[in-house]
Amino acid sequence: MDPQHPPLSPWLRRPRRRPQADVRLICLPHAGGSASSLRPWQYLLPSGIEALTVQYPGREDRFGDPMVDTMHEVVDAVVNALDPLTDRPYALLGHSMGSAVAYEVAVEARRRSIPAPVRLFASGRPAPHHAHRGDVHLRDDAHLAADLTRLGGTPPEVLADEELRTAVLRYVRNDYRLIETYHPTRAKPLDIPVHVLIGAQDPECSVEAAATWETTTTREVTTEVFPGGHFFLAQQRRRVAATIAQALGQDPGDTAPTWPSTP
Repeated sequence: MDPQHPPLSPWLRRPRRRPQADVRLICLPHAGGSASSLRPWQYLLPSGIEALTVQYPGREDRFGDPMVDTMHEVVDAVVNALDPLTDRPYALLGHSMGSAVAYEVAVEARRRSIPAPVRLFASGRPAPHHAHRGDVHLRDDAHLAADLTRLGGTPPEVLADEELRTAVLRYVRNDYRLIETYHPTRAKPLDIPVHVLIGAQDPECSVEAAATWETTTTREVTTEVFPGGHFFLAQQRRRVAATIAQALGQDPGDTAPTWPSTP
């Protein structure tokens, strides 16, 4: 084993190793999301940013791993995985449920005296203490599938295939339970800049709701609105990648020309 490149935690996936990158971007997917769901725009990031994505258990290559359905368990595992990677600056990016996870990771990192992220990107969700909790996880499969259809992030053919739908709804329901039963930590504001990304037609997070992130930090909060709905990250991948690059002080034009062939 190369002591300079220790193996990643089972909780993290790295689409491309960039040992000379200036900053790492730790990404946290939405409820029902996986590491692969964020790759389309991650591959467009410039070479100065190394992206890593949390892979929640119970899906993709972790399908057989026991799922966790409390925020505490997820945050504890993510901070443990993140700790060895703080030898260089890092930022956190969470989409929807992932934005709440990212906030809690930043709070827990501070509690453990781990270096703070240089920036928190919060996408598609109000600040944790202002978000609606919901009860979709208590409803039947038809209601759960309807909510996925409403948000638009799940291909219709997935929900039309009975076997595939059953497998997907298994971990989607678990994630919904996690975020809908989550009680945000009551902590003093963070001391890091927050960059809020939202879709103009997102039913989950309006401009007014995005402004609630101002309660989470003593530093500046920037809000950027993109065309699209809840899953604008995929729809606006090039603009998203450029926005992240610029916010992290990188040249958005310095992008690798091809996608890697290995995960």
